[in-house]
Amino acid sequence: MLFEKTSTRTRCATSVACFDEGAHAEFLNKNDIQMGKKESIMDTARVLGRMFDAILYRGFKQKTVEELSSYSGIPIINGLTDEYHPTQILADFMTIKEYFGKLSKIKLVFLGDGKNNVANSLLVGAFKIGIDIAIAAPKKFWPSKDILDYVTKIKKNDSIKINITEDPYEAIKNADVVYTDVWVSMGEEDNPETEEKINLLKPYKVNKKLIKATNKDSTIFMHCLPATHNGEMHYMEVTEEVFESNQSCVFDQAENRLHTIKAILIAVLGG
Repeated sequence: MLFEKTSTRTRCATSVACFDEGAHAEFLNKNDIQMGKKESIMDTARVLGRMFDAILYRGFKQKTVEELSSYSGIPIINGLTDEYHPTQILADFMTIKEYFGKLSKIKLVFLGDGKNNVANSLLVGAFKIGIDIAIAAPKKFWPSKDILDYVTKIKKNDSIKINITEDPYEAIKNADVVYTDVWVSMGEEDNPETEEKINLLKPYKVNKKLIKATNKDSTIFMHCLPATHNGEMHYMEVTEEVFESNQSCVFDQAENRLHTIKAILIAVLGG
């Protein structure tokens, strides 16, 4: 899938992958088009909408995806923004179902930066499907009120449980799935606030002690990749022991990105 290979975590605010009737992919980065600079997002959307059947946007602002959707007249796929990462979560839920044979009565725990795009989309997905979810994070990195208000409105039923706590051991008890993401995204290494963030998140590093605290032998570990789990970096969000363990299913997740993206394309292109 060309658009998967060219859409990387080094994001361009104006990157899009487009598809024509022959399912041919075109990759446009910030140097190829002037979207949001010399040309408005609205105008770019209307031009692309006349040339392609769908757009996958992988960038920064959620507002850009929404503008593309409003003016292009074609399906827009959110490949990743600062606020959401829905295509990743589809692959995650596919992986969970492969391991447990179901999605109902599953408890998922996210540890780390609980207000990042992956955590937001896990919350949305869990409430739509009916998965119990807990987020363990410092209060500074709890999900925003807007996200919590939104998922409360869309939840599948009143029996869905959500727990947001500063205590990782409280959150992780009886977890079926333990999930984390990088603490330092690309481009944030030199941010003056990064060191403070790392220090706050250290108690939430996924290690063997935390995994054992689930009290379940069947618990799986998940990560959306890329992961910081070896080397000399002091901001590792998961230990090498957990990442390489039999409970880790991170590469099944990675494979399932391919299958779920293909399913999305079939759905939006009517193939």
